[in-house]
Amino acid sequence: MKLISGGVCAAKGFLAAGVHCGIRKNRTKKDLALIYSQAPCSAAAVYTTNLVKGAPLIVSKSHLSDGKAQAVVCNSGNANTCNANGIQIAEEMSVLTAKALEISPDDVVVASTGVIGQPLCIDPIAEHMPQLASLLNPNGSGDACEAIMTTDTKPKEIAVEFQLGGKTCHIGGIAKGSGMIHPNMATMLVFLTTDAAISPQMLQKALSGDIQKTFNMISVDGDTSTNDMVTILANGLAGNAPIDSDGEDFAQFMKALNTVNIHLCRSIAGDGEGATKLLECKVTGAKDWDAAKTIAKSVVCSSLTKAAMFGADANWGRILCAIGYSGAQVDVSKVAVSFRSPAGEVAVCQDGAGIDFSEEVAKKVLLETEIEILISLGDGSAEATAWGCDLTYEYVHINGDYRT
Repeated sequence: MKLISGGVCAAKGFLAAGVHCGIRKNRTKKDLALIYSQAPCSAAAVYTTNLVKGAPLIVSKSHLSDGKAQAVVCNSGNANTCNANGIQIAEEMSVLTAKALEISPDDVVVASTGVIGQPLCIDPIAEHMPQLASLLNPNGSGDACEAIMTTDTKPKEIAVEFQLGGKTCHIGGIAKGSGMIHPNMATMLVFLTTDAAISPQMLQKALSGDIQKTFNMISVDGDTSTNDMVTILANGLAGNAPIDSDGEDFAQFMKALNTVNIHLCRSIAGDGEGATKLLECKVTGAKDWDAAKTIAKSVVCSSLTKAAMFGADANWGRILCAIGYSGAQVDVSKVAVSFRSPAGEVAVCQDGAGIDFSEEVAKKVLLETEIEILISLGDGSAEATAWGCDLTYEYVHINGDYRT
């Protein structure tokens, strides 16, 4: 398996494009993206568990009920959520896309991201859809990636190449996510494509299984979005024997999918709103995976821990505090904590108590832009990893006037 370029266009038969259609006031920013497969696809998706759901998610779930799709259309700048005519607008986006591509509206996945509760006018989308479709090309992943960004400061895309039964296959993806990220299924918007041949049922099994240890392990601010969705399209153009059951090929597909998703997870967490540091909390020695997961997420969600990491303050007591209120059953007298970064590693807690350490060395470790919080529980062999970011003044600035 190797990393390659191309994003959602790395897989055979996939094209993408992005344009500015006028939803966003800033004309220099693209705000409408399109991803298209030249062949019909198996399709799968996971959605937010927030009871308030964006209209596009409701429409997309209906369209994907048969496990098939061929295109994804997404606008940024407006979430199309909590609008009286939201379903109608999302369906109209599907119809416009389908007409431009000469496919069925039921084979279109619809997504929106941006401000909640603002009416979304279909006119700019209708006006620019023919142009958007005409711009579809095998090098368009970057444009599509740009068009789905809101407060993101960096594009998030990746692709990998791998082998299935002697055939070369690819999985690629783009994502957006910076704020309102505390998923209970996925995070914000992630679009994945592959040319591997796999049944809709096994594709759904792969995606639903992998997000538990990837996208569900991210938190930027503790808020679960109304528009979270991860979707994957598989057109089978790689020519491998179709995956329709568990086995070696399915395991290899899962490994490739996990590689892509972890990369996107780290990109999203590291680009949290106002963030200056990526935090990776690794919990080992847990009784079971649920305990490890609960503790890892509790630590990356702790506002006090996040603030301490922003200030490069080795305040390990905040980490033990987050472990203690996580709800996981832990023998605190066995807990050890250390910090690690490219600048080195420093142990700060052993057997649930503080130990002597150099504040100067700790400061140096925590001033790096990527920090690992290492927690050993001494209770078993299970482990889990969660990703987050520091909490900065800029986060408050961004969200204090996000709408106005």
